This record gives sequence, structure tokens and C-alpha cells, in this order.
Amino acid sequence: MERFLTEYINRIRPLYPGFPASTAHEVASAFLAFKFGLYTTAVRECTHAISLIPDSGANNTLKKALSIIRANAEDLENAKFSADISIGFSDEDRTYIPVSLLPEQVEDPGSLAMDNALVLIYCVALLTSPDDEEALSEHRKFIVRLLSGYKKVLGII
Repeated sequence: MERFLTEYINRIRPLYPGFPASTAHEVASAFLAFKFGLYTTAVRECTHAISLIPDSGANNTLKKALSIIRANAEDLENAKFSADISIGFSDEDRTYIPVSLLPEQVEDPGSLAMDNALVLIYCVALLTSPDDEEALSEHRKFIVRLLSGYKKVLGII
């Protein structure tokens, strides 16, 4: 899955050529806050990042990913432990997300949306925020493990 992640990063690289340093740092901070269980901070960072990202196809998917993370962080802050399925990725978003499955392949839509959101935010932060690269690289194994859960359904052996 390491190769899958590298290929995904290379695939989205031209779609996210860069943000101002402050915007890129907000995206990275949103990922890191959520990953460390700082859900109130994650909500704030996601909200701020969404407000800084301009509208476009790829950016709209990133904003949706941040919204998914924010909704789940709010739920976790309030001790609700199931993935929020009120926000999901559309067919138009399939180009930008790492794990794109047919509806009949999806066992848990909330978890799939959450996993896709985490991977997308992680990769965009890695691509656009060189100041956070070291902190983010420490979480690469987490992302690879997360993607490994989709190995079978993606047909990767």
C-alpha cells in the first residue's frame, strides 16, 4: 500500500500545486489535531482551512474532506463514536479521492468517507506545507495502514 499511496500523491500533485503557507499549515493542523484526538482544535482548524481555500473542482473536494473531518471531530467530542454519514463524497469527487469504490463494494459508507477524507487531507498537506513535512511524515505508516484495509476490495495483492 506504500506504492498505492505514492501513486496517489503523484496523481493529485498537479491538482494541488500549492496554497499560501498559512492555508497549507491549516490543512496540516486539521489533520494533526484530529489524529491526536484534539477534536475541538480539529473543528476549529477545519473551519478555518475551509474558509481559506478557494473554490475549484479539486479544492471543493478538499473542502468536503475537511467538512467530513470536522463533523466527525464534533461527534467524537460529544462522545458519538460512529462515523458521520451526513456528508459524503459525490461522483464528481471520485477523481480526487484515493479509494473510489462502486456502491455495492462499500460496506460502511461513513468509514470510507472518513478514511478518504483523512488520506486526502494528509496528502494535500504533505504536498503543500513543507513546514509541516517532518511532522506529517511521522504519520505515513498510519495512512498506509488505513489504506491497507481496502487492499482486498481494490484487488491489490
